[in-house]
Amino acid sequence: MADASRYGVWEICLNGPKDGNPFTEQWVLLNVCSLNERAEVDGFYDGEGRYIARFMPSFEGEYRYELTASFLDAPVKGTFTVGAAEEGNHGVVRTSRYWGLSYDDGTPYFSIGTTCYVWELQSDELIEKTFETLKNSAFNKIRFCVFPKHYVYNLHEPRSYPFEGTPMDSSVLTKENFNNYKGAAEGNHWDFSRFNTAHFRHIENCIKRLGDMGIEADIILFHPYDRWGFSVLSEEEDLFYMRYVTARFAAFHNVWWSLANEYDLMNKSDEQWLRIAEVLVKRDPYRHMRSVHNCFNVYDFNRPWCTHCSIQHSAIENTDIWRQRYMKPVVLDEICYEGDIQFGWGNLTGEELLRRFWEIALRGGHPGHGETLLGHDDVLWWSHGGELHGESHKRFGFLRDIVALSPGGQIVASEKHRNDEIKAEPLNDRYRGKYFLYYFGNRRPSFREYYIDDDTEYEAYALDTWECTKTYVGTFKGKFRVELAPKPYMGVLLLAK
Repeated sequence: MADASRYGVWEICLNGPKDGNPFTEQWVLLNVCSLNERAEVDGFYDGEGRYIARFMPSFEGEYRYELTASFLDAPVKGTFTVGAAEEGNHGVVRTSRYWGLSYDDGTPYFSIGTTCYVWELQSDELIEKTFETLKNSAFNKIRFCVFPKHYVYNLHEPRSYPFEGTPMDSSVLTKENFNNYKGAAEGNHWDFSRFNTAHFRHIENCIKRLGDMGIEADIILFHPYDRWGFSVLSEEEDLFYMRYVTARFAAFHNVWWSLANEYDLMNKSDEQWLRIAEVLVKRDPYRHMRSVHNCFNVYDFNRPWCTHCSIQHSAIENTDIWRQRYMKPVVLDEICYEGDIQFGWGNLTGEELLRRFWEIALRGGHPGHGETLLGHDDVLWWSHGGELHGESHKRFGFLRDIVALSPGGQIVASEKHRNDEIKAEPLNDRYRGKYFLYYFGNRRPSFREYYIDDDTEYEAYALDTWECTKTYVGTFKGKFRVELAPKPYMGVLLLAK
C-alpha cells in the first residue's frame, strides 16, 4: 500500500525542543528524491514541541528522504512510496501553451474565481455555510487572506490571529470611525517572532477541504486593510512570515500565491516586493502560480517571478492587450462586484457582472466574481462568505460548459470580428476552424449571417447567457443565417462536425 498519492501531501513529524523560541532558534530541512524528482523543503514548528516537514510528490514510485534539524545529532533517513493521484486531483495549475492554464496532468483549467477575503476567519457555522455554497457553485478558485481585514463591514474580531499576542479593544469601532484605526492602532500587543500555530493549522484544513472540492486556494499574503499592525511589519518580519507560510502551505497542490491585495496601497518599495517574491521562488519547489494584485497601478508582470497577471480593472476590453503585452495568462480577479453598497466597486447588477465574465472569457482571460449585497445582517460574501444572494453566480456554470466545448478546453479572441460582438476561437491554433463563439453583450441582433467556407459543416446554436439555454438552430455550410431572440446577452456557437 502506498504511503502517499501523487499530488497529495506526504509529511514527517518529529518531537523537539519547546523551550526558548523554537520559531527562531530551531530549523528543520527535508531533502527528497526519486528517479524523476528532487526537492529541498523547509520544515516548520507546529507548537508543543512538534516539528513537521511536508512534501508534494509529482510522480508515482519510490522516494528517498533525509531529514536534518538543528536539534538532531544525525539525519533521519528513509523511503516512502507514492501511488496514483486521488480522483479529481490533477496536480498544480501551470501556465500552458499560448498563455493558457492547465493542470500538471494536462487537464485544461479555466478559472472561475470569487473573492471572499476572510471567510475562513469566521465562526464554524458560517464557514460550513461557505463550503456548502462553494460545493453547489461553479467556482474553482477563491481569493482569501491570511491576515484579518479591517474595513467597513469587517469591524468584528476574527476567530484567530497569525501571531501570539492580544488585539486592541474593537468595541470602540463604528462604521463612521473605522478609518481612524488604520495600521498599528494603539492597544495591540503582538510578538511577531511567534506564530499562532492554531491559526495556520485552521487555514491548512480549509485549503485541504477546498482542494478536495477541486477549488484553488488563492492565498493573499499581505494587504493594507489593517488595525492590528500586520500591514506595517518590518522587512525582516515580512520575510520571516513568508518563510513560515511557504513551509506550511506550499505542499498543497491547490495553492496559488498572491503577494498582496492592492499592493500599491502599502508602504513597500518595488525592491521590497521583489525580495518577498524571492522567498516564493526559492522556497516553493512546486512552482505554484504567483502574482500580485493592484488597486490603481497594474503591476509590471514582465518580471520573471510572476507566472500570471492578477488584475483589478473595469476596462475588461484590455484583456487581450494585457495577454499580448505580458505574454502570460490574464486573471481579472476584481472587475467590480454584484451588490448594492455605497461604493462604486460594489454595486453592479448581476447582468453587468455576467456580461463582464463572458467578455473576459472570450478575450482569453479568466474572470473573477464578488458579491456585496446588503440586507443580510451585514454578512457580505465578499468578506465573510456564507450564502450567495445574487444572480450572476447561478450562471457561471453555463459559461464554463460552453468554454469546455472548445477543442483543448480554452478560448481566445479572434483577430477578426465585427464591432458589435466578440468572437472567440480555440486557444490552440491546431484546432482553429473547429469552434467559433460569438457574444453580443448588451447588443440585441435578431439574426446573424455567417460564412466560414464552402465545405465545412457547422452545428449552430443560439445561446441565451442569462437564461443559460443552448438552442440547436441547424447544421449548415457555406453562407447561412442564425435567428436570435432580439434581447441582450445572446450569443452564437458554431461547432464543426
